[in-house]
Amino acid sequence: MKRIRHIFEALGLLIALGVLRLLTPEAASNLGSFICRTLGPRIGVSERARRNLRLAMPELTEERIAEIVLGMWDNLGRTFAEYPHLGRIADPKSGRVVYQGMEPVKALGKPGSAAILCSAHIANWEVLPVAAAHQGIDMTGIVREPNNPLVRAIIDRMRGVAGGARIPKGEAGAKQSIKVLRGGRVLALLFDQKLNRGLAIPFFGIDAMTTAAPAQLALRFSCPLVLVRIERTGAARFRLTVQEALTLPDSGDKKRDTEQVMRQMNAILEDWIRARPEQWLWLHRRWPAEAYRAAELKRATLGR
Repeated sequence: MKRIRHIFEALGLLIALGVLRLLTPEAASNLGSFICRTLGPRIGVSERARRNLRLAMPELTEERIAEIVLGMWDNLGRTFAEYPHLGRIADPKSGRVVYQGMEPVKALGKPGSAAILCSAHIANWEVLPVAAAHQGIDMTGIVREPNNPLVRAIIDRMRGVAGGARIPKGEAGAKQSIKVLRGGRVLALLFDQKLNRGLAIPFFGIDAMTTAAPAQLALRFSCPLVLVRIERTGAARFRLTVQEALTLPDSGDKKRDTEQVMRQMNAILEDWIRARPEQWLWLHRRWPAEAYRAAELKRATLGR
């Protein structure tokens, strides 16, 4: 039964992607936006996004929260619909991606230049690896692979349209990450999801379990740790800003240094999200259950 389900899921995905591929990148993006803006806010998982927003930014009105959730679905629909066009979107000749601060990073593509690039589930996060490949950066990305192996193969082909390599999240991926950096190559990962075995680092003023991998690897290999911000500026159009490499502490206390780096990264990510809250993926259960309960109790007490 599982194999049959996998086959139907893959066929459905191929049909959807085939239709989207017939459109221009902009038209595909707009179609994805229309579908998800229409359906997304009505499905149950949207309540998780609303709870996250109430917890992270309690100053928001319910009207503003509804606008952000609608914008989130708009962005998600566009992100999916842009999959078959990733190569065209990131192609420098298309002008669809505007780069800021990219010149110093091009040196990372040279042999022996180990570095870590970090971003988050903001705008279309799949643009980064394809854009890096177009810029000549030999980058290996850590990705979450779909459970369906047939779907996995389809997605992997689109992610690798311009080159680059991908390794799965998890223990096996962690070992491969070390090999990538030891080999003097560039590693890329998204650091904004909850990790139960991570560190409790403040995020919107509330401790959230956060991956320590970026800091631990950067400190271990003494390599640049660079944050890359992706912003959606329109249908199939983006601004990609490469920030200056973080200054890594060297107190001799690895745990304290790791926490300091991750605090800095979470603070930067929070600034990105506050600037464009509708472009972040608010569907993660990012904070501990007790934080949600406390926030809801406070809201009930205030009669909001």
